[in-house]
Amino acid sequence: VLSGNIKNRENIQEPRFDYYNHDVPDIDLSDCEFPHVIEIYDFPQEFRTEDLLRVFCSYQKKGFDIKWVDDTHALGVFSSPITARDALGIKHTMVKIRPLSQATRAAKAKARAYAEFLQPAKERPETSAALARRLVISALGVRSKQSKTEREAELKKLQEARERKRLEAKQREDIWEGRDQSAV
Repeated sequence: VLSGNIKNRENIQEPRFDYYNHDVPDIDLSDCEFPHVIEIYDFPQEFRTEDLLRVFCSYQKKGFDIKWVDDTHALGVFSSPITARDALGIKHTMVKIRPLSQATRAAKAKARAYAEFLQPAKERPETSAALARRLVISALGVRSKQSKTEREAELKKLQEARERKRLEAKQREDIWEGRDQSAV
């Protein structure tokens, strides 16, 4: 039935694309796209997050986080491009480091896929349980077991934190506006 009509064989089209030899283009990431992220690679498969954090221990106070790509590749997320550039100068026997623009395809793909999670690392702000305690106590309708001095100390701590935050904001604004800092 199908082989009976020979004239239709002339109408067969050749495929436009060779799907068998398809090559995925390399993901192009410029240095300015994720300047605060570096690739950490070529370390032993037995390494855990703690081991990598130990290598970058001097950056933890400034803000540093690890995002895993696979067993021997990870992304190092820093708080700023300056600290990331500084970390590229680290020489370690068990770990190699390079900018994300020179990273493997898998690392670049991970960076693109998780871009919102690769924001510069920041320390968690100081918190207080006072608001949560007040909300729970008022919702349950019970009296607080906290003494008056403890409440006052907590309130004073919150006021100091607010004042510190206000002062930092004013200093940032003064620096931005070019005002003299010695007057503060």
